[in-house]
Amino acid sequence: MPQYHHHRKDMMLFLLWLLPSALAAQPSAPDPISAPLRSLDFGQLNFLHTTDTHGWLAGHLQEPSYSADWGDYISFATRMREKAEAQGQDLLVIDTGDRVEGNGLYDSSEPKGVYLSDILRHQHIDLLTSGNHELYKKNTSEAEFFTTVPNFRGNYLASNIDIIHPTTKELVPLAPRYKKFTTKKQGIRVVAFGFLFDFTGNWNNTVVQKVSSTIKEDWFQEAIRDKEVDLFLVIGHVPVHSPEYQAIFKEIRGIRWDTPIHFFGGHQHIRDYARYDSKAFGLASGRFMETVGFASIDGLNTPKSTHLSSAVASPVFKRRYIDQNLFSYYHHTGLDEKSFPTEKGQNVSRLIAKARTDLHLDQVHGCAPHELWMSRVKYPSPSSLYTWLETQVLADSLKDERRVNVPTLAVVNTGALRFDIFPGPFTQDSTFILSPFTSGFRYLKNVPFDKAQLIVEVLNKQPQVLQASQEGSSPTTLAPPEQLAYPEDVVVDKEPVAFDQTPLSDSRKLVPGYTTEDDAGKDGDDTVHEPISFYRVPNCLQVLLNNSTETPETVDLVYIDFIEKYVVQAAKIAGLDIDVAKESDVYMPQMSLTNLILDWVKKNWKC
Repeated sequence: MPQYHHHRKDMMLFLLWLLPSALAAQPSAPDPISAPLRSLDFGQLNFLHTTDTHGWLAGHLQEPSYSADWGDYISFATRMREKAEAQGQDLLVIDTGDRVEGNGLYDSSEPKGVYLSDILRHQHIDLLTSGNHELYKKNTSEAEFFTTVPNFRGNYLASNIDIIHPTTKELVPLAPRYKKFTTKKQGIRVVAFGFLFDFTGNWNNTVVQKVSSTIKEDWFQEAIRDKEVDLFLVIGHVPVHSPEYQAIFKEIRGIRWDTPIHFFGGHQHIRDYARYDSKAFGLASGRFMETVGFASIDGLNTPKSTHLSSAVASPVFKRRYIDQNLFSYYHHTGLDEKSFPTEKGQNVSRLIAKARTDLHLDQVHGCAPHELWMSRVKYPSPSSLYTWLETQVLADSLKDERRVNVPTLAVVNTGALRFDIFPGPFTQDSTFILSPFTSGFRYLKNVPFDKAQLIVEVLNKQPQVLQASQEGSSPTTLAPPEQLAYPEDVVVDKEPVAFDQTPLSDSRKLVPGYTTEDDAGKDGDDTVHEPISFYRVPNCLQVLLNNSTETPETVDLVYIDFIEKYVVQAAKIAGLDIDVAKESDVYMPQMSLTNLILDWVKKNWKC
């Protein structure tokens, strides 16, 4: 990892930061836009929560609503803790995984993540867990074990994840199973756990035990029988509305019927809040550093709160979804551009800027002519990201010279693309933001065309493929993960939420953004937004290539290698009598989907 040194460029960044017009730490980030804001309700115990950040520690450099960076978040957490403690309250910072894959700050370094892990560690995180993306590859999980777990020693929890120790070859916990601690100001006695959903796609150097099995183990049963506990805290890379969290809730409630429980989750990339009972709630805080979740609990009965009336029937749980920008940060801390920043936060912002320079993330490869949306427009349509991928990128560029004249049916899952494209420069960073994975292509020769089409139909419709392999676990999908949260065919927000607080500026113009409705109502977003439409997309796209007739007899069935295990299942359901894993071969050797897109952009989107 290159070390941080003070030099002329760092001084320029520092001076840029001090300019009144430079409201975001990254020089290329847009200024946040003033908007109506709702306040935060502090309690005895308060939380800041991130999840599914996927490397976006530089913030969103094309979206003002999410333009603050990790250095700003460090300053925000510091100022929020100071504010809480000045009021005699506590604040905990939590992260629930998927910190890797999805942004050039992580994906473009060699080895991956060397800059990111150094930037991440500067935030004081009280509790954190692994997501599924930390476990897809051997080197990623070992980086967690050797770097991230030690960086947050004692705070990283892994209740149901084991790893084969790279040196001893023994199966050991990735991190401690749980933790008991007492908060600084209120003396709240907390028992905390850290879970991953019932994930089965991990590399074979790790073992993810089913949640339903884990909660029956002796250590968990002993932990939930501890009578000197004021709050159970369950953090995890798990949707807050999920079979896994329901199982944990029921297990704790079966033993401790009255003890408050707070869950923190993730994985679906959505803002969400779950009510389990009057003393148990769960918060999920979005994705990609768009959202910092805030939660509070007031009315806890603790050894230090004997002054509380015995008439308090139930603690009060509150939540907010904070837009990750400096306008929100200043408002919630009561500070401004001069009093808000901390020295550590500014140093980390400069560290991010230097990493982006080292990695050439602002290098321009082309210029996008207009927006391409994942879910804000219907598919297919000219503004659909997937229509563009299907009809332009794949149609123009997916060609293996060995099979150039063979009719080909190409299949790519929509979850392979991770973010929208905005008009303007398409940079090195944009490449990884759009498609961060290393997935290449494989193919099956001479597949009957009707069978190939049926395989795609199965991938898009059959629950045998879409559901996780074992009963009682969260469903999985080949589409973008946020789609799991929306069971309807089409979801369209229709009406903006009325704001219930005077905005800081006279401007009442609403910007498009989250208008969340959850188990606590419609007032969770800190910023009042104009709603954004959400449309569903299929699990997989298909495009017929190299074909001179409408219905070829046979085709090469080309698919992105990440979905091969699903193709195996779909082929069986479609009645294709073939051993897919043995019969498949590499298509376009050395070419990944990411590089295929980048090559197309360089050729077709001139600036």
